[in-house]
Amino acid sequence: MNSTRKPIVVVGSVTMDMVTVTPKIPLIGQTVIGTGFGTTPGGKGANQAVAAARLGYPVQMVGKVGRDSYGPDLLKNLSTAGVGIAAMEEVDGSSGLAPIFLSEAGENAIVVVPGANGKVDLATVDRHADLVRSAGMVLCQLELPLSTVAHTIALCAEAGVPVMLDPAPAAPLPDEVFPHIAWFTPNETEVQLYTSPNASPEAAASELIARGLAGVVLKRGSEGAYVATVQGLTAWIKPFSVKVIDTVGAGDCFNGAFAVALLEGLDPIAAARFASAAAAISVTRRGAQASMPSRAEVDAFLAEHKSQE
Repeated sequence: MNSTRKPIVVVGSVTMDMVTVTPKIPLIGQTVIGTGFGTTPGGKGANQAVAAARLGYPVQMVGKVGRDSYGPDLLKNLSTAGVGIAAMEEVDGSSGLAPIFLSEAGENAIVVVPGANGKVDLATVDRHADLVRSAGMVLCQLELPLSTVAHTIALCAEAGVPVMLDPAPAAPLPDEVFPHIAWFTPNETEVQLYTSPNASPEAAASELIARGLAGVVLKRGSEGAYVATVQGLTAWIKPFSVKVIDTVGAGDCFNGAFAVALLEGLDPIAAARFASAAAAISVTRRGAQASMPSRAEVDAFLAEHKSQE
């Protein structure tokens, strides 16, 4: 790994997903017998950090875990994946948790408990301001307090560091934030909060660019991805044909890979194709972070699918 490269710095959430498999989602007051249980590290910030690190790029994570039984496992998982955790802090209380009921029919019910993620405040970011300023790109999402995300974006704007914002879960954003975002990456549901109702991808991207964004990637699932920039570049990135097993974390995989490709000098279209390949591999496997591919896997996949260019 070339340590002279400016790192990707992810300011985001770290969560332990607690998945209970059950024949059906229980009703209020009802007890059912589950058929399986497992814990798996998640959180959009951690997912994106792991995705980028698995591709061999230097990554640092800024966030918090709780002083509970899950905190050490969450930190160990990040470190094992190659993510730098020097800026991860431990706080009293629980880590971010997501109890999930998953029925055998594929239905789910999820409760997200922010825990330590809700304590990532402005002072936390300021303590690691030098790291943020050193980044080649900073990745943010909306699973931290909105004030913290806005503060991070403002810090990056002052330092001239590009920001990629994944607006998930979608929430209203102040107008002054948009001109300081290099890449805005909503999916087909999230984009509706920021654009006209029922706008086409092309029209939605134009509306977003008009709000001051430098670049937009609309993640459209089976339709592929639509890229647009303030310089007038527009392109559809065709999806890869794969057998889909689990889409959890695919959007995060895309963001991590897209950031890596851009920082390695690829143009936005080539970078989006690289990210689409990484995401395509991820959906053929179960789990979020467990599904993130290595650099060798993405390179081999692209070589195999070269005819689809």
